Order: sequence, then structure tokens, then C-alpha cells
Amino acid sequence: MNIRNIFVIGAGTMGGGIAQVFATYGFDVTLFDVSENQLHRAKASITKSLERMAKKELLEGKSPEEVAGKISFSTADDALAEADFVIEAATENFDLKRKILTDAAGKAREEVIVASNTSSISITALGAATGRPQKFIGMHFMNPVPVMKLVEVIRGLDTSDKTLATTVALAKTLLKTPVEVNDFPGFISNRILMPMINEAVYCLMEGVATAEAIDDIMKLGMAHPMGPLRLADLIGLDVCLDIMEVLHEAFGDSKYRPCPLLRKMVFAGHLGSKSGRGFYTY
Repeated sequence: MNIRNIFVIGAGTMGGGIAQVFATYGFDVTLFDVSENQLHRAKASITKSLERMAKKELLEGKSPEEVAGKISFSTADDALAEADFVIEAATENFDLKRKILTDAAGKAREEVIVASNTSSISITALGAATGRPQKFIGMHFMNPVPVMKLVEVIRGLDTSDKTLATTVALAKTLLKTPVEVNDFPGFISNRILMPMINEAVYCLMEGVATAEAIDDIMKLGMAHPMGPLRLADLIGLDVCLDIMEVLHEAFGDSKYRPCPLLRKMVFAGHLGSKSGRGFYTY
């Protein structure tokens, strides 16, 4: 593939995790964000994650320092010009992603693939905005990125066979399992997962059971490793709401209507574990 330099846009939970995984497998990574504070938080989070993984011997024989040394943190996008692969991991907002990706595609070399880690937004629409739809693809990692094996690889209407094959091969070099999906709202993972979470929130709002009871039933009765409300807190309630709104708008079906309680909690700033309070207190 001749891909060595990775440019990751967005230093949030997903962007930091993506940067860490690429660095673990020997790639040189630039993690870019417009916020210096966000980059500092990402660096601290990656350091802690690497230390945990080293204790579990999950760093492919490398030390945390060696892996961390492969990642550069920057508020400047100069490294875009030298990148061999670009992946965006910004907030789940179409207008924001379109702006970021259009700018990145204009600065990256013509032959470079530009990917989005979007979990629900149309790859075809984002690819068209970049002006290089044949070289654009969805590469949706799961959270937490260093642990989860799945990568949902989403092909837009104009994504080329070569772009798809290269992205699938790249995911395999990270010892991930790429699964190919066509471009529909929410793809597969969130089209199934988010309505389940949304229905769990409805059950809580309607007083069917407590949050703990709802999660226990799904863990003990359905063998889920984590209940839907605890999982929503981990994902971020704002992210869950964004995805439900994408599904609702795209399909126009009331079954995707975000639960009013979910919307209310986001308005209140109760976003889950990242804010210290969601359906549970952290």
C-alpha cells in the first residue's frame, strides 16, 4: 500500500483512539485539532491507555513510550501535504464534516484516500463535497478503538474498487476486522444499535423500570456485555441524539424519533461519562 504517514483530524475520544492504534502498528501519525486544550487532553488520554495496554501485553512488544513517540500533536495542518492517508473524526455534524473534509481534500495529495469515521452520515454526500468521491470512503471504528476489532467500511456511490480494497487492507494491518457496508443512513451498526438505545430511554422515561433494571435485563437476558443505557453514557448522549436525528431525518419514519428524555438530558448537559453525569453518575 505504501502508506506510512497518517493524518487524523479531530482529537476527541475517537480521533485519539484511531491515532493510538495506527501508532501501535508502526505508522507515523499526526493528530490534528484546532483546540490546543483538546490536544493536551488527547495526549493524556493516550498515555493512560498505552500504560493500561502495556500491562496487558497488548502493544505488539512495544513500550508505551515507543508508541507515543510515533504520534505528533498539532494545531497546524502542514502535515496534510505529506500524508499518505487522511481520516476525519470530528463531531457527528454534516456541515462541520463537510467543511473539514473539503479543506483536507484540497490540501492532501491527489492520490491520497480521504476517509471519515462518521457513524451515520452519508458517505456519498460527504465524498461529493470533497471533489474526489472516488478516493473517499467511510472507515468507522468502534469505541474504544484500541480494544474493539470491528471497522465498518462504508462505500459511497462513487467510491472506487481500489479505494475500498486499500482501506480494507489497511484495517487488516491494524489487526482489525473490516466489514464492508453500503451507504445508507446509520449503516449497519448504528441503524440497529441506536434505536435499541432510544427504546431503552423511552422505557426509562415511561417508568417501565429503573436504568439499572433495564440494563440488567439486557445483560442477563440477552447476554449483552453492557446495558444500553450504560453504553449510551459511554458513547455520549449528544452523539446518540445526533445519530438518531440523522436516522429520523433520512428515513422520515417515526420509529427513529429521538426520545424526548434523551433530548432533554443533552440540553441539560448530562452527556454521560464524559460530563460526569448521564443515566448514571461518574
